[in-house]
Amino acid sequence: MAEHPSFTLAGLLAVGGTAGYIRTRSKPSLIAGLGLGVSYAYAGYLIRGNKDYGTELALGNSIFLLGSAIPRVIKTKGRAPVPLGLFAAGALATFYYQKKVREFRYGV
Repeated sequence: MAEHPSFTLAGLLAVGGTAGYIRTRSKPSLIAGLGLGVSYAYAGYLIRGNKDYGTELALGNSIFLLGSAIPRVIKTKGRAPVPLGLFAAGALATFYYQKKVREFRYGV
């Protein structure tokens, strides 16, 4: 079950990065979207196979997504939907995966 958010975010980020590139010719959007999408997909693969460090990788990806969204939200003063969506996705994924890491490590 824990792999589903990872695979969902992988698809959304890859599509979003590609759309950002097509719309504005933004290479950073393409690279970040595809790179983070591949990383989330790999984390989902590790989680599904019950292999080591899958949830930790997903948590790191989520923190990175949240951290990259914060300056965009500040810059747009919370008026643009894309940075708000990235912020919400990053915050929710960070909360979810930190909870999963704690459950797996400490049984809490």
